Amino acid sequence: MKSLSKRQILVKLFFTNLYISAFTFGGGFVIVTFMKRRYVDDLKWLEENEMLDMTALAQSSPGAIAVNASILLGWRVAGFWGMVVAVLGTIIPPIVVLSVISYFYYAFITNPYVAVVLKGMQAGVAAVILDVVFSLGANVVKKRESILLIVMALAFVATYFFKVNVIYIILAGALAGIALELLQRRKGAA
Repeated sequence: MKSLSKRQILVKLFFTNLYISAFTFGGGFVIVTFMKRRYVDDLKWLEENEMLDMTALAQSSPGAIAVNASILLGWRVAGFWGMVVAVLGTIIPPIVVLSVISYFYYAFITNPYVAVVLKGMQAGVAAVILDVVFSLGANVVKKRESILLIVMALAFVATYFFKVNVIYIILAGALAGIALELLQRRKGAA
């Protein structure tokens, strides 16, 4: 990234987010997966932990996960203008697609071919979301910190079996993270 000028970074940021947003179906978690691959794995503009933190913040903030992630990613990579171009690149494709769909809404909802295509896309989206879960969850498992594994398991049980609202799970996870950090600092000071 250091060899690129600020303008080149902004252009790459815009067109990368435009491309990801234009060819990704299934919501924010799918886009986050592609952002991780591009910005962490390919370009090395972010560390995996940073992307994991950004995903958590994007999910816990009001609004669309993809837009929230773009805001955080753009700001981290190139400041204010990075945030602006990343968000624009992310929102332009859905605005265009939704404008076209709304114009032809009745034709879309009554077309059996469109229904079949959407059913097929659901399976692909589920696979991509599983990929996100395994790749980001693997990072937590690799640390081999039992408390993180316990928090992750409890969050899964709470949401899957007890249908606890995700907001409460995120808040509980944040509180657990704060408590762990305070305990570690206390141990370090002793």
